[in-house]
Formats: sequence, C-alpha cells, structure tokens
Amino acid sequence: MSNEHTGHQFTSSGIPQPYHLVRPSIWPLVGAMAGGTFVTGMILYMHGILPESMKYAGIVAGVALILITMFMWWKDMIHEAVVERAHSPIAAIGLRYGMALFIASEVMFFVAFFWAFFDGALFPHEANQYLRLEYTKGMWPPPQFETIAPFGLPLLMTMILLLSGCTVTWAHHEIIENNRGAIIKGLGITCLLGLVFLAFQGFEYHHAEFHFKDGLYPSTFFMATGFHGFHVFVGTVFLIVCWLRAKAGQFTPDRHFGFE
Repeated sequence: MSNEHTGHQFTSSGIPQPYHLVRPSIWPLVGAMAGGTFVTGMILYMHGILPESMKYAGIVAGVALILITMFMWWKDMIHEAVVERAHSPIAAIGLRYGMALFIASEVMFFVAFFWAFFDGALFPHEANQYLRLEYTKGMWPPPQFETIAPFGLPLLMTMILLLSGCTVTWAHHEIIENNRGAIIKGLGITCLLGLVFLAFQGFEYHHAEFHFKDGLYPSTFFMATGFHGFHVFVGTVFLIVCWLRAKAGQFTPDRHFGFE
C-alpha cells in the first residue's frame, strides 16, 4: 500500500518509508546463467569443439535465455512502477545512480579497446616490439590494408546517431509535457534511426577489405566498433520497449517513475 500524497511506501510494520524493498527475484541468477551459456557457446563455436550439427547450440540457447530474462525482468519492473507504484522519488534516485554507474563501467570498458588501438596507432614503429614493426611497416594504418574512408559511410552513420540523440531528447521533453502523440513519434523515429544505423554497420562490415583475424588493426577496429554497435542494438531494444509502452498509454509522467 502506498501514500498517494507523500509517495512513501508502507512496510508490513505500518511504518512509512520512501524506499522500495525489492522482493526476491530469480532473474539476476537466470541472467548470469544466460550470459555464461552464451559465452560458453561462443567459445565452443570459435574453437570448433562441438560437432557440425550442434555448433550453434550454445549460442542459440544463450541468446534465448537472455531474451527471456530481458522480457521477464522488464515485465516485473513495469509492474512495480505502474501497478504497485513502488518507484518513489527516492527509489528513482537509486535507479538513476545505478544507470550512472553502469555508464561509467561502460566507459572504462571502451577505454581498454581504445588503449589498444592508440598504442598501435601512436607507436607503430616501436623497435622493442619487432613483430609489430614487421606488421605495421612503421605506418598506421598498416599499408597492406585498404581502410574505410572516414568521410564516407562512417560520417553518415555518425550523423544518424547524432540525429537519434536529438529525437530521443525530444521524446523525453514530451514525456515531461505529457504529450503522448509526440512521445510516440519521437521514440518511433529514434528506434528507426537505430535500426538504420545497424543496417549500415552490417553493410560496412560486409564490404570491409580486412577481417578480424588479420592482425592488430582489424581486431581493434572490429572490437571497438562491434561492441559500440552492440550497445546501439541494446539501446534500440530498450527504446522499442519504451515505444510500445507509450503506444499502450503506460508512459506518462505519473507512471514513468510510478509516483504522482
């Protein structure tokens, strides 16, 4: 039971408090098992351990478990916010801090990829690393690769992402203003732009003149841009869920965080 005027939650003892006490949930455990299944399946696939008829089994099982976990966890979160109205203003602060810490961890995640790339880019003629010098010929990018022109498709993809940032900001403003029609339009355009970006990145990868196993330059390129594309994919899925909620009338200011 909640107090509509203060936003406080009542515990079983009857004492009002503003925090959301989460019920025990199986989804963190299932999510960890799903991630482990997916990674194990990828390792078995890349090393060719499984027979031909089962080489994708671990990957498919892992992806299926991840999708199930995402759906069920989202369903529980939406139920807490919309039905139970458990996300009080103080609980919402905790959600924001959690997202901020997640983004900080992602920043450090990409620092490792960029560190590897710039180590090779800034020191291609490092004499102490003779194998690198033999590979790069003292130049970056190495002369044996035909690189992707930065002011061609990559520039267009950058503009698409910047535009999607504008449209999602528009959608957020309309959420505050409780303009449901504009919310749906802003989120819909953002989701479409995310899907267009992913299609262009797939096209770019398909037409690249180098492959992941071709050495330092391709491996750092595909790791950094590939994981960035994966983040765009996950963000697009998140926004599609928000778009579907907006179309269902569940995405208004009083229901966004579950309080008046």
